[in-house]
Amino acid sequence: MDRLTASEVFVVIAERGSMTGAAEVLGMSRAMVTRYLSQMEQWAGARLLHRTTRRLSLTEAGRETLARCRRLLELAAEMPVAPGAEADTPRGLLRVASSQSLAQDVLAGIVTEFLRRHPLAAIDLQIGGRSVNLVEERIDLAIRITNDLDPQLIARPLGRCDSVICAAPAYLAAHGHPRAVEDLATHNCLTYSYFGKSLWEFDLAGERVSVPVGGTLSANESHVLLSAAIEGAGITMQPVYAVSRAIAEGRLMALLPEAAPQALGVYGLYASRRQVPAALRALLDLLVERFADPACWPVRPADPRPDTARARNRTA
Repeated sequence: MDRLTASEVFVVIAERGSMTGAAEVLGMSRAMVTRYLSQMEQWAGARLLHRTTRRLSLTEAGRETLARCRRLLELAAEMPVAPGAEADTPRGLLRVASSQSLAQDVLAGIVTEFLRRHPLAAIDLQIGGRSVNLVEERIDLAIRITNDLDPQLIARPLGRCDSVICAAPAYLAAHGHPRAVEDLATHNCLTYSYFGKSLWEFDLAGERVSVPVGGTLSANESHVLLSAAIEGAGITMQPVYAVSRAIAEGRLMALLPEAAPQALGVYGLYASRRQVPAALRALLDLLVERFADPACWPVRPADPRPDTARARNRTA
């Protein structure tokens, strides 16, 4: 970890007498502050703070380390900026974490555009379905689709992720169309393993409705479920961005247009507001720009009026 930043964190902890107070001053998560303190104690080879329920106080080793950290920060402040240095020019490597579906369908194009705009920058995409520890795994930015944010991380809103219920014509020909959300409980629904109990939640005429679903196939990667649905395995709930083409081509049919599956937020998550690199700022700005573009990030079509939907169901 960066010793200069660790020194700054330790000085602020000592001055504020509180981990939470230091996190607020530095614009960091409390977890990040704790991580820097732990690393500083490892470097010092000694415990630097007495911890009580009310306040932190310095040990003898902590007082000596504090003096060294202050000298280090004074020296750093006196160092001149190298001639020709461009602090605002995006450069260097960014490690970005994302799910496979989002990276393949959306981020690959955005990243390509970013690298074209900023030739001094580089990106290492880390693909996976699990939530990563940004500090431990040295991730600069995680792109997540969720309504359950980690309060220890900085979250920049990027957009909204709408979903749609769909199935292949072959499945519907064999098993019939669900006419209401409750009918999904009797169909073979392809479910996402990470969601635990399989409850699909909908906004139906302003009312929140939850439907228990299940079937013969579940997976922890949405692209697998999408491919299986196209082959006629069952009904799936998929992000609009992932299925727009398949629906347009007739390989899948959108179902229950009057019922909107619960929307999720799309966020760029990072560990600290302190000293955000120019490359990370530029990438976040581009992500906000592209997620606002329907050509890059499609959203669910406007739903019909509830009375129209009910009338259609009665005559179907």
